[in-house]
Amino acid sequence: MADEEDEIVLSELDDEELVQQMYDDLYDGLKEEIEESVHILLDRGWEPYKILTEALVGGMTIVGKDFRDGILFVPEVLLAANAMKGGMFILKPLLAETGAPTIGRMVIGTVKGDIHDIGQNLVTMMMEGAGFEVMNIGINNPVENYVEAVKEFDADILGMSALLTTTMPYMKVVIDAMKEQGIRDDYIILVGGAPLNEEFGKAIGADAYCRDAAVAVDTAKDFMARKHNQMAAGT
Repeated sequence: MADEEDEIVLSELDDEELVQQMYDDLYDGLKEEIEESVHILLDRGWEPYKILTEALVGGMTIVGKDFRDGILFVPEVLLAANAMKGGMFILKPLLAETGAPTIGRMVIGTVKGDIHDIGQNLVTMMMEGAGFEVMNIGINNPVENYVEAVKEFDADILGMSALLTTTMPYMKVVIDAMKEQGIRDDYIILVGGAPLNEEFGKAIGADAYCRDAAVAVDTAKDFMARKHNQMAAGT
């Protein structure tokens, strides 16, 4: 099998075969191969947005599903995300040039007292891959960090992550502070993390609980579509 793998010449594959190979290479976390394939498709006249959606997002969707189903584990998903990052690095300036649609803008970070960032990093990658602009403010964020970031970034969405039962309640502290400042309704608030559930999300006043990165992307897209529809109706 190894010999057969070595014989694959990416430039000799037709478009459909190359995209399928990119799915495999993303799955295996092969960053250099992904970068080469992106360049090949660009040379063949593919639009950057088409490469993003059909090849990279398509491949990461498979990774996300297998992660959720327990077929892939965190180290493998991080490798896949890093490979996608290689492709995104090439495409980002081109997407900006061509005015590719930005679905929305999101600030994401782990709450105060919590230093876990694997989950939110996966969400960041998947959201960027789906066409969102994302500001990831990292770990251990107090209220002030979130409020400052959403204003500075002109965000549509605030994402909060917690991996500890002891830090979960801080999400409510952030939401309550935003209510006090009169800015809560300016943002879609999504929460996630292993110990959370839908009931908790509702109880603290979040717009939605997202159990994994794939759900976060779908939920964010849904809320942004509704927001655009409301804006259109109001004009």
